[in-house]
Formats: sequence, C-alpha cells, structure tokens
Amino acid sequence: MSPKTGARKRTAVLISGRGSNLAALVSASRDSDFPAEIVLVISNVEQAAGIGVAREAGIPVRIIPHGAYPSREAFDAAIDAALEDEKISLVCEAGFMRIHSSEFVRKWEGRILNIHPALLPDFKGLNVHRRVLESGVTTTGCTVHFVVAELDSGPIIAQARVPVEPRDTKASLAARVLEAEHRLYPEALRMVALGDVRLENGEAVWRQRTRES
Repeated sequence: MSPKTGARKRTAVLISGRGSNLAALVSASRDSDFPAEIVLVISNVEQAAGIGVAREAGIPVRIIPHGAYPSREAFDAAIDAALEDEKISLVCEAGFMRIHSSEFVRKWEGRILNIHPALLPDFKGLNVHRRVLESGVTTTGCTVHFVVAELDSGPIIAQARVPVEPRDTKASLAARVLEAEHRLYPEALRMVALGDVRLENGEAVWRQRTRES
C-alpha cells in the first residue's frame, strides 16, 4: 500500500554520533512510496558526524546540547518544543545517547522508536558487543522497539539475527550488526508509519491485513 499524497508521516531523528542509521533512514525515505519523511534531525552533540549527513541531505538540523539545561526534564522540554515546532508525528532515536524523562516518554508513547545492537531482552545497556563475545552466544543481532521509561525495555517491533563467528572481535561483530541495523530500521519505521504495528496497553499490536490493503 502506497501512502496517499501528502500523507507521509513527518519524522524526526535524534542522534549523538556518526549518523549511519540516520543515513539508512534518509535513503529509504527518498522513495516517494515510503510512508515516512525525515524532516528534522536533532543532535545533543554539536560536533556529531551525523549532522553532516543531515545537512548533505538537505534536512534541517537543531543542535540541543544537554549540558545547557539544568535537568533531564528541561532538556527534554527543549526537544519536545522542537518536535512540536515541526509538527512531528514519529521520532526515531539513532545512536542518541541520552535517557529521557518519564514525562517526555509518556507524551510520545507509541510514536518514538529506538534501535539497539542486540536481540532484546538480552544485553540491554552499553558495551553490548564485548558482553556478547564474553558470553559465548553464537547468535546476536539488533532490535527496533518502542521507547518506554525503562531503558531498552519497550515492546519489540522487529529484530534481525546475526551469527557470531569464532574469530569475531568487537569491531568485526559490530560492523556486521550495523549492516543488519541499516536494513532493519527503515523496515520497522515503515511498519509503524503505515499503522501495521502500534503500541497498545503496553504491548506491540500488529494489524491484520486484508488482501486488498
């Protein structure tokens, strides 16, 4: 199903770093049939490489440094104001290294997504690839989930599996997982923008499609 003209979801991407997932989302959104349009990038880091990715694509950037605000709530209020200014419908976090206040998460519930470089609920938090290698598991991957107040605990939208090779280092494993992220995140955003999956009563609920839809 292609989105109707003008019906694409206005989407913001929050970044703190290199912006490789941002680039994947921007690339997917260049297709006129993609149901979301990246119209704003917000970075909390003034020198984040991803800012260049956004500007090269002609996407407006707002730099909102978290250190300029006295509290998490005040920082989130500044982000919320920027999202409201641009009439944003969906938010994608892509390497955004800040934890939101409960008030912000509540307001954007069901409309804010995050990608994590592991198969949640395993390996929440940081230093994921080191912990994966130390654990001895043979499969890892990545997860796109709805953001909730508890870190890396939101209902899962989509996952992709990546094998752990015997000779893997943190760098080699991270590179293969990142490739999977670049494929998975646009597809997850597509599903949410189309309404194929939504957050309802704390759970991810999928729409049953008819043959015509």
